[in-house]
Amino acid sequence: MNYSDITVNTSQTQYLYKGKPLFSHAFLNALNFHKEGLAAVLDESGAYHINMKGEAIYRERYDRTFGYYYEKAGVINKKGAFHIDIHGKPIYNQCYIWVGNYQQNVCTVRDLDDFYFHIDEKGNSLYDEKYMYAGDFRDGIACVQLVNGKFTHIYKDGSKVHNRYFFDLNVYHKGFACAKDEKGWHHIDIHGKEIYKHRFLMIEPFYNGLALVTDFEGEKGVIDEEGNFLK
Repeated sequence: MNYSDITVNTSQTQYLYKGKPLFSHAFLNALNFHKEGLAAVLDESGAYHINMKGEAIYRERYDRTFGYYYEKAGVINKKGAFHIDIHGKPIYNQCYIWVGNYQQNVCTVRDLDDFYFHIDEKGNSLYDEKYMYAGDFRDGIACVQLVNGKFTHIYKDGSKVHNRYFFDLNVYHKGFACAKDEKGWHHIDIHGKEIYKHRFLMIEPFYNGLALVTDFEGEKGVIDEEGNFLK
């Protein structure tokens, strides 16, 4: 049985295999199995993780548990939020207000002073800077919000991808990112430079060379990577 063949019912209380209940009992809440063959569940005893036999993989119980990514899962108890390994052991000693999921084997955390930064697989900070917000890395680049409220992109060592700052910003997708300046939303290249002069109320990332945009009158259209509208 492969983990991907196990689904969760619409009420997120039971696991299904080939459309039938996999276990004889239901949970208060059940999240999907991940490739580690483990899933986060909640019952009357608390939150924990189970294997594909429905067995708890450790004795501890938490206030909340989340799915495994890169063999690490976020958990929350009275002390705070942190990550555990596939044996249920904490992978570092710190506790945070919030932890994300490991992506590209690094993870965003929010410390007790409400600042965000990224940690490595052992819980060590990747850099010295702290931010008002830090998003997941994608292809080695993440969005961060500085204390002045502006957004920019960083590499995993904390160095800036470019020296440009925006009112809002998304992660890069196929070489371009959605960015908002004082005039509106547009797309930028890896150097943080606009790739066309237009500005929009809303935009989406490019998909195979085309992106859906909404102008300031609420009209939608499709543009290419040079900012030309499709007719």
